[in-house]
Amino acid sequence: MYGPLNITPDALAEEASRLQRKLMAGIRTLHDMDEVDFGVTPREEVWRDGKTVLYRFKGARAPTAKTPILISYALVNRPYMVDLQEDRSLVKGLLERGEDVYVIDWGYPDRSDRYLTLEDYIERFIGGAVDHLRKACSVPSINLLGICQGGAFSLCYAALHPDKIRNLITMVTPVDFHTPDNMLSNWNREIDVDLLVDTLGNVPADMMNFTYLMLKPWRLFAQKYVGMADILDDQRAMEDFLRMEKWIFDSPDQAGEAFREFSKQFFQQNRFMGGPPPRIGNSEVHLGEIDMPILNIYAEQDHLVPPDSSRALRGLIGSDDYTELAFKGGHIGIYVSSRAQREVPQTIHDWLRKRG
Repeated sequence: MYGPLNITPDALAEEASRLQRKLMAGIRTLHDMDEVDFGVTPREEVWRDGKTVLYRFKGARAPTAKTPILISYALVNRPYMVDLQEDRSLVKGLLERGEDVYVIDWGYPDRSDRYLTLEDYIERFIGGAVDHLRKACSVPSINLLGICQGGAFSLCYAALHPDKIRNLITMVTPVDFHTPDNMLSNWNREIDVDLLVDTLGNVPADMMNFTYLMLKPWRLFAQKYVGMADILDDQRAMEDFLRMEKWIFDSPDQAGEAFREFSKQFFQQNRFMGGPPPRIGNSEVHLGEIDMPILNIYAEQDHLVPPDSSRALRGLIGSDDYTELAFKGGHIGIYVSSRAQREVPQTIHDWLRKRG
């Protein structure tokens, strides 16, 4: 008898032999691979303010939509997650359906950006991109697609300038930062943010990455690398794996003052949900001022932005045209899974088309 797992010497020997074959195949696979790349869709720079650049994506055919879509991503990672590879691209899916798609690239903040504030990011950068598109496309208002923290930024901008946003789409966007299952917020509330920023200036990317990985340490530190052994002999799967790893660890530092303001007003004080409203510069943000149509897309298995955090948007806004889409997946799967490629671009396109 060998116990309930029925592990025999022959089984162990076979497993060791299988692993050896995988490792040898992995050496050949990695030797034959080129450096993985990302951002498959051609794009052109159309506007710039400092390190922040506005890009227009160029599809195989000219867009048919008259109103452009501006994507506002989070600060903590690079925005090419929305255009990661040929078969995993929200951007490509939208372009194929005739949309005119743009993205804000925040760049890599350095010490000269230490004192950038939320007002800079929302009024100066998002506002500058919006005004450029309104003028370049000869439209009074544009469609704004905000993702994660970029969605919170988009809510603030839409509340402050409702006349400039025709339709608002939020994806995996936190609204209620104090839901019981929001581990990231619970951790943040225990941090002396003033001491952190005053000591470090900009918040290092490695520190931010370590924090996010520690939310699921077994899954993100050990399990995925153990599982990598199973795909070492599959070049396509290894390319996908390494491309995702490259994105995860290609993180910018966080501009100190903007980090301080966002952490205190949203993670710690939860200002969207009550009490003093968020302040962007000298302006107060009231979500009730958002009167345009809203499509709110959230992920049902999201460990970073729990569904209840996103669903809290209902009832806080001034618009009667509010739609929710519950996506069966996680925070990253909503961009890159095969289900996402089928569902998300089509949903956004159909929703926009019904609104002219």
